[in-house]
Amino acid sequence: MPERRIPRAFTLPWGSGQITEEAAIEGGLHAPALQLLHYELGQRKGQTAIRFVAYDEEGHLEQRPLIINEREVARLRREIARSPRLRALLKRLVEDE
Repeated sequence: MPERRIPRAFTLPWGSGQITEEAAIEGGLHAPALQLLHYELGQRKGQTAIRFVAYDEEGHLEQRPLIINEREVARLRREIARSPRLRALLKRLVEDE
């Protein structure tokens, strides 16, 4: 899997900004990743979001749903632990308030 630097730019139809954290692993058929996005321009300026993506073997973003195999969960969890802001936002997603 090619090395991807952090931070790096992203562009979506509703805004652009920086990927500030990324938890990624090499899977069997692709490389699943969770990314913390910070919008700097556009409709979402100032907002933070989580993007669930996968990369192909050449390091290109895949245009299909992210599928994480149960065998990949432990490795992805270790990568998420290295991304504190991403981890905190994911906790908010799954825990009761």
